[in-house]
Parts: sequence; C-alpha cells; structure tokens
Amino acid sequence: MSAEPLRWQLADGRDILFFALPGHVAAPVPDRRPLPPRGDHQSQLRFDRQTGQWVAIAALRQDRTYKPSADQCPLCPSASGDGGEVPAPDYDVVVFENRFPSLSGADGRAFSLPPVDGTNFVSAPGHGRCEVISFSSSHTASFAELEPAHARLVVDAWRHRTTDMMARPGIEQVFCFENRGEEIGVTLTHPHGQIYGYPYLAPRTAHMLAQARAHAERHGSNLFADILAREVADGVRVIARNELFTAFVPFAARWPVEVHIYPNRFVRNLVELDAAEVDAFATIYREVLRRFDRLYPSPLPYISALHQYRDTETQREGYFHVELMSVRRSATKLKFLAGSESAMDAFISDVTPEAVAERLRDPS
Repeated sequence: MSAEPLRWQLADGRDILFFALPGHVAAPVPDRRPLPPRGDHQSQLRFDRQTGQWVAIAALRQDRTYKPSADQCPLCPSASGDGGEVPAPDYDVVVFENRFPSLSGADGRAFSLPPVDGTNFVSAPGHGRCEVISFSSSHTASFAELEPAHARLVVDAWRHRTTDMMARPGIEQVFCFENRGEEIGVTLTHPHGQIYGYPYLAPRTAHMLAQARAHAERHGSNLFADILAREVADGVRVIARNELFTAFVPFAARWPVEVHIYPNRFVRNLVELDAAEVDAFATIYREVLRRFDRLYPSPLPYISALHQYRDTETQREGYFHVELMSVRRSATKLKFLAGSESAMDAFISDVTPEAVAERLRDPS
C-alpha cells in the first residue's frame, strides 16, 4: 500500500485525507467556509416488515449539492479555502466524509441494531459512515483516463478506507462504488465515487451470501469460484484476462451492459490482495472502463460496485469482485427499470450477454 495519506480538517470538523502520487506533496490550506456545526445521527433506519430489509431515511440529503456549474463544483480544488470541499491548490486523490450523509456516527462508539420480532415498527439511529472519494482534481477527467499510477492510487485509497471502516464498531459491510453519467442519476460530474459503511448487510449481499452458503452445503465448493471457473471454461463471455484477474459478461446478465471482474485467487476484499494483484486489478479495471467508453460515440454511463466481505461466519463464502453495469442498451436508447424491474425485481434483458461480450472484446 502507498504511504499514509495526509489528514486535514474541514471547517465543520470532518476529516479530509490527501493521497499523493510518488514525488507529489499535498499542500492543503485552512478551510475558511462558514459551515454550520454537524448534528449527531442525522438519519434514521426503519425496518420494512414486508421485505425484512432496513431502509435509511435521510431527509438532510434533500439539501445536497445538485448539478452545480463547473465554477461551483465542490470537488474542484480551492486554493483560497473559501469554496468547495477540497481546500488546496491541487491534489491527486482525496477522501472526506460526506457533508450530506445517508449514514453517520460510526466514530468508535459501540452500536448494534435493535432486535426485530416482526410485530412492531422498529427504528434505529442511522449509524454508519458515508465518504466521498474524488479520483482527480481535473473536473473533466474520468477513471478510464487516469494514468496507471494514478488508477493504482485510487485503489490504494479504497483499500485504506476499507481497512479503517471495517475496524469501526457497528459497521457490517464496506461498499465502494461509482455512479458515472447523468443517465445514472449523477448530480456532480467531477470524477468521483463513494464509500459506504453499512450497519447491516445490504439486501443484495445478504441474498448472494445465502446462495453461496447453500451452494457450499450442496457441493462443498465456493459458488463464486465455481462461476468464475465455468465462465473461463466457456470462454465466450470473457472479455479480458490477465494472470491474476478475469473480466466477463455474466451468463445471466441483468443489465444491457454488465461486466464482472474477479481475482483468479479467492480473496474476500481489497485488503487481502497482494501488491501484484493490486497492480493487476488497477490495470484490468481501467481497461474495462476504457472499453466501455469506446462502445458508443459518447461515454457509457455506468455504476461500478465493489463487492467486499469479511472472514466471519455469515460472510465467509463471499468472494471479492466488481460488478459494472450500464442502462444504455444502444447508442441512442436507455433501459429504464420500470414495472417488472422496479416493482418486482424481475429483470428482463434486451440483449444477449454473448453479443455484449463480443462487442466489448473489440469495441472499435
């Protein structure tokens, strides 16, 4: 992992971490904005008895920054320290706690969700942590355009924050992700992602782990490893592969463009990757995104989801991987998640995974 980041403080007490490339030195300045003090537990968790899932109610997020002009972007560097979230003349990668978090308060205090008996309305403080990671000081850059060392630095920042959040009491799952493109719902075009620390297993994670445990009981092997092995053996949906990682369009892809990236060795999270694997991951991840951007005349909108797990009884079968997905089904058409997908969670795909894989192998 790269050198420890420089820790600085924003005007309302939030930490900001500066991750620097070799030979670069972060030079932050005081944050001079007149920000109001932060409240404690600004959101609430409510248990949905119909689905057995927790829902975060975060009314504060109604006031978050929405599609600012380029000169008002909160992620661009602020040399004077009187505007934006990054008080510095320049930076490579920064991470800071979200000013408008869905979850907060995971600062070392013990926390556990209340018991649920299925007969009452149950709520709890919105315990957890939400961070923003800005990949570059350049407002018009993208992850795909980062130099290899810079892409590796972002991965190092993800690993650093994963290690930190996993050690915080009350955080069950750490989720790094990126939303790219207005079609996805992005309200800040500056290249960035987010890191969530949930106090529970996210519903999709819980469902996947249940499938993995059932598979292990039936077959004595890891579900994710078996899927990877079958995809490699079939070969038709593999779009990129190196000695340490494989990228493929999954057999039952739900999205018009969907790619999964797996390490060839079983690990549960980014922190368990060795140095060579971190380099290989940054390389293949960047390459897949570059192929995304060559698929159509305009850059592909996408969601990138890093699935990470712990070595616990509940999560032991989890296999680290990345799921990338896009709603664009052609150069001019979008796939809207309407009745079947949004109401029933029953996905219907308009394209075959094999056709998408063929295009991504040679997106010229």
